[in-house]
Amino acid sequence: MDVLTLTTYADAPFMTQQQAALEERGVSFSTLSVAGEVAADVDRSPTDYLRTIPRVITEARTGHDLIHAHYGLTGPLALAQFRTPVVLSLWGSDVHGPVAPISRLSAQFCDEVVVMSEEMRTALGVDCRVIPDGVDLERFQPEPQAQAKRRVGWDDSDAADVLFPYPPAREVKNHPRAERIVTVVDNLLERPVRLRTVHGVAHDAVADYMNAADALLLTSDSEGSPNSVKEALACNCPVVATDVGDVQERLAGVEPSHVASSDEELVRGLIDVIERGERSNGREAAREVSIDRTADRMLAVYEAATGQAVETRAESETPRVQDGPQLR
Repeated sequence: MDVLTLTTYADAPFMTQQQAALEERGVSFSTLSVAGEVAADVDRSPTDYLRTIPRVITEARTGHDLIHAHYGLTGPLALAQFRTPVVLSLWGSDVHGPVAPISRLSAQFCDEVVVMSEEMRTALGVDCRVIPDGVDLERFQPEPQAQAKRRVGWDDSDAADVLFPYPPAREVKNHPRAERIVTVVDNLLERPVRLRTVHGVAHDAVADYMNAADALLLTSDSEGSPNSVKEALACNCPVVATDVGDVQERLAGVEPSHVASSDEELVRGLIDVIERGERSNGREAAREVSIDRTADRMLAVYEAATGQAVETRAESETPRVQDGPQLR
């Protein structure tokens, strides 16, 4: 099966990981990015999307079996052509934010729609499948904290390091709230507490920061299925997070970790995690959203949208047995 990926971020780690896992299952990909430049504090303009439509129509004529559109604003672009089935994956902000009406309208005309949480399914109000992005359990796995601290260049002082793995410019992540929470906790505890804002590092290095941190702090105003939470779980890094997306489900039974609905609860949760000074049991919970499991589920979506089964590499490499007598 050949899939055309339509995306706003061609190098999004969660998307490229999913593609790599699906390639192992016999799917091939071509990627088309929306025109224009984008950054943490700069969005593409409506003109960028409009001038991408002719490219989508032209590319769709080259024989792809499926178009997989990532993010709500790419839905209309994928639907501008009429021949090829469309799978639309929604990321979170495109269901809860100002883009939501476009996402809902596009979803009604797509062959399959994928969201990352039950909360998103309810908010969307359209028949869809819940498949959170998967985490690579080989890349993200527990390592000794002292070793990880040395690797990322954090000193071995008594200070507690609280990880905020997002660009401060991304307003939805609410960096000012994270600063506020850590400042309060630092004032309440004898042990120094530092907010470590990390972004722009290679994805391969993110696991080192998860293992070095005493806790991951998520203060987002909205989410789908935050990848940082799942990656922290895979590294047994305790998580303190706002109740957004599927966080409640992901952290069920994980200790120590806390889901909060107010600043006061975030403060109490972070204090508890730091005072306990333990790694979590999150890796077991992360197995539910391993990249292998989520790739299998996405493959089933592709097959449903196209009405065809994907021949795996193992199947294609197996010699066919011919009928009739065989020479020995």
